[in-house]
Amino acid sequence: MLFIGRAFILFTCVFFISSWGFLVHRTVNQLAVYELPRTMQAFFYTHMEYLVKNSVRPDQRRNEDPTEASKHFIDLEMFGDSAAWKMPLQWDKAVMLFTRDTLLKYGYVPYYILMMKDRLTNAFRVNNSDSILFYAADIAHYIGDAHVPLHTTINYDGQLTNQKGLHALWETVVPELEMTNYNLSSKHTAVYLGKPAEAAWKAVRSGFVLLKNVFEEERKATTQFTDSTKYRIQIRNGKEVKYYTSAFAKEYSRRIGRTINIQLINSANLIADFWYTCWIDGGKPDLNGLLKNSYTKNDKKQHHSECKAFRKNQLIEKKWLIAKQNVPAENN
Repeated sequence: MLFIGRAFILFTCVFFISSWGFLVHRTVNQLAVYELPRTMQAFFYTHMEYLVKNSVRPDQRRNEDPTEASKHFIDLEMFGDSAAWKMPLQWDKAVMLFTRDTLLKYGYVPYYILMMKDRLTNAFRVNNSDSILFYAADIAHYIGDAHVPLHTTINYDGQLTNQKGLHALWETVVPELEMTNYNLSSKHTAVYLGKPAEAAWKAVRSGFVLLKNVFEEERKATTQFTDSTKYRIQIRNGKEVKYYTSAFAKEYSRRIGRTINIQLINSANLIADFWYTCWIDGGKPDLNGLLKNSYTKNDKKQHHSECKAFRKNQLIEKKWLIAKQNVPAENN
């Protein structure tokens, strides 16, 4: 699979790659719903399956839209020393400093999050349920991507350090293997972002500072494996691909500790914050009036049970994590 623009080209055969992996994007959108205030929860809970399903839509657009890819990342090295801390927070100032073409070439995910914030805010302002859901799903995707370390570097797949495939390993292979061991709970409740640009850049920095660990631990893990024990041939999405063995992925996961789990939860927390902030800035419309289907007593009871399970990290145990429902197990 070659994406137009910044291509995720992998070795020998092609890995199935999406930013954060479909599993994680779908998971964080569901978790974010539980973190919203009561005034928003009925509307978002009623449409949760839509938000989960369409969490990966921006990745799917890459095949048709040549302008899509650079919205998902930012190659910080290409903007100078300590760019993560020195780049302007606002798009217009960044364009003046680096030019629009440079930003489109090397990525602009934190700026695009703010552009999507404006669109979601306007959707709330005009009280359009379809637009609210569309932009809520989209902004969540880019917020998730901003937390991924390999979305902050020109060496996005380890291709410059003889570590090709690292992109898929960190954000797809390991989460798919370890999700049942993750802590998918949070005490966070959505808060208003008085400085959303700073929040978007904080997300980018949180991934960027992990890069050294991401690369070093893969090298250390590799010393314990041969090529035949590090990789295996697997049928995935109907194609024969060279894929990491479970043993190698588990060793890499052990070495990087809770970093992926932490970034997953941070993504969900910030998604909820942006949804809430857009609702506030959009005039706090009555979302219950937009419900096309009634929010029944049974819905409310189930919703309450799921929120409780979320806080206790029991969503997978109770089989309520939508992203893990009806998903065939991978061959090991």
